[in-house]
Amino acid sequence: MKKLILSLLLLPFAGKAGVKPFHSSSSLLVEARSGEWPISLEQTVEKSHISYFLEFRDEQVLTSVVLDTLPFEDLSQLKYFQQALTVLKKGDNGDVAKFKDYSIKRSDTKDKKKNYLLRYQWGLTNFCQPEADTLIAIIKKL
Repeated sequence: MKKLILSLLLLPFAGKAGVKPFHSSSSLLVEARSGEWPISLEQTVEKSHISYFLEFRDEQVLTSVVLDTLPFEDLSQLKYFQQALTVLKKGDNGDVAKFKDYSIKRSDTKDKKKNYLLRYQWGLTNFCQPEADTLIAIIKKL
């Protein structure tokens, strides 16, 4: 009988021990490009940890809409992305910034417009200098 009463007293605490509240919020920081080929930067807050995600449509898949997400573990990782865009802007056609999981290549057009090719895993997107400038400006403010 004592064991039954003791177990009934401990049951509410045992039930709450396995349940962890999960509070996360996600917010759009900037939509660098909208429309059919979107590129957006989002921020996710989970308790005290903040992470960032660059979401883009994979340009290799034309038959359907496939959105890829390039994750950045923290602000320092995102700042490396911003620094790469800044260095490539001042660089030359064909320059490449390589990271562990992704790469950014500057690929200018014939009319001297600066373009960038972002490769992440199997995904690929292309964006131009005004979109890169938008991303650089937002990341600098963080």
